Amino acid sequence: MTTSFTLRVLLGVGLLSLTCAAQASSLRCGSQLISVGDRAFEVQQKCGVPVSQDVIGSKETFNSTYRRSEEVRVEEWIYGPDHGMYQYLRFEGGRLVRIDSQRQR
Repeated sequence: MTTSFTLRVLLGVGLLSLTCAAQASSLRCGSQLISVGDRAFEVQQKCGVPVSQDVIGSKETFNSTYRRSEEVRVEEWIYGPDHGMYQYLRFEGGRLVRIDSQRQR
């Protein structure tokens, strides 16, 4: 491999990482740690009140234990900015299902 090719590949990967949001399964809030699967009230106890909290819709889920479908509320909470980073937390049925981080533009 040539040096210029290696440099171009590294530069491309670096630029791609700057434009994409990062997804994680846990997040540190001060000295506390939250993880996917935590309940909304636990997240709020550990991280405080978010700067934004919106209901973005609902989702139909199937409960195999009771063999029925149910509709759950989908919420997005936003924390930050913390050193230029925003944390986007998605809840379905009161449970944390996704954590995304994105640098402020």
